Amino acid sequence: MSDSENTTAAADIEPEAFIAAVEHKVRRADARILLEMMRRLSGEEPRMWGPSIIGFGTYHYKYESGREGDSMRTGFSPRKSGQVIYIMPGYANYTLILDRLGKFKEGKSCLYITKLADVDLDVLEELIQAGLDDMARKYPK
Repeated sequence: MSDSENTTAAADIEPEAFIAAVEHKVRRADARILLEMMRRLSGEEPRMWGPSIIGFGTYHYKYESGREGDSMRTGFSPRKSGQVIYIMPGYANYTLILDRLGKFKEGKSCLYITKLADVDLDVLEELIQAGLDDMARKYPK
């Protein structure tokens, strides 16, 4: 794989089978909730991106550097320490929503939630929908 290739590419693994193999029962249950929530909000079927990310929808990006590729519009990954939720536009514009979410940590496009019981699921839905709406404006289907 060259440096210009996307290291997180679509994979031929069934998302439901991946979730069923999650050892921690709370992570597994939370992953099932996120799977259904993101499926409903995105209107897309889940697919694996790399060995551990469940993504919904796709978009094609091209940077000024010339690098381009395909990625998911939103997704999540059940990890040992909790769920990582990916909002592809990043979280910078969502401060007002994040202020109401509950207990989490964040990175540029990653939201880290130990367990869904720590957050308001209605606010999480609002956040995921806002990210999908921004993606639809920036990358129309």
